[in-house]
Amino acid sequence: MGCAASKPDTPNKKIMILFGPPGAGKGSQAPKIVETLGIPQLSTGDMLRAAVAAGTELGKQAEGVMKSGGLVSDELVVNLIKERIAVDDCSKGFILDGFPRTMEQTKMLDAMLAEAGEKVGFVVALDVPDEVLTERICGRWVHKESGRSYHIKFAPPKSLGEQEPSAETMLDDETGEPLMQRKDDTEEALKSRLENYHAMTVPILDHYGPAGVVHKIDANRPQPEVWASIEAAITYQNEEKQHV
Repeated sequence: MGCAASKPDTPNKKIMILFGPPGAGKGSQAPKIVETLGIPQLSTGDMLRAAVAAGTELGKQAEGVMKSGGLVSDELVVNLIKERIAVDDCSKGFILDGFPRTMEQTKMLDAMLAEAGEKVGFVVALDVPDEVLTERICGRWVHKESGRSYHIKFAPPKSLGEQEPSAETMLDDETGEPLMQRKDDTEEALKSRLENYHAMTVPILDHYGPAGVVHKIDANRPQPEVWASIEAAITYQNEEKQHV
């Protein structure tokens, strides 16, 4: 009886991929999507760390590769996802974050889901012009000890005033200690990351486009407006699924 009862649920399983370049606000919107859909957000990085910590067979394989300085294979990552989505909290669906990154991974993901009679049913891509992302990220300074984040334009520390940003003028509001910029937050590093991101996502979005499940969201707006668009996309996709 348990098997018969669970079968009708399969078409309603929500399998989603969330895309967004660095600085697009994915970290702010993802928890709201999780709460609204009631399904977990799965990051391949988190899954790898958890598998290594738990000492699973896949975790041991991944640990061996990482210790030798190698890259974990696509096959191992897909098997890791397969193992993770078998856990009860994914029974109603899941959100993939940071995967797939290539067309090869996309094809492997599709094949793995097809084995269970499932497929990706919802893709959200947060879209922000590169020049806006550059301004957002390259103006970011952090307090190393606490993780407090500041921005020269949007959230400057009190110490900056009308001065030019530097190690002397960018000080933490609470401790007065100097703030720092992350190595990845330089314009040169960001340009490379954005080029990689666009090269990665465009073919994947084109791949899922014909299925009518891709929603490109203008994320160059205040967070509440971005969320309203994501919420509308969720509602639309749910209604479409009911008509299938």
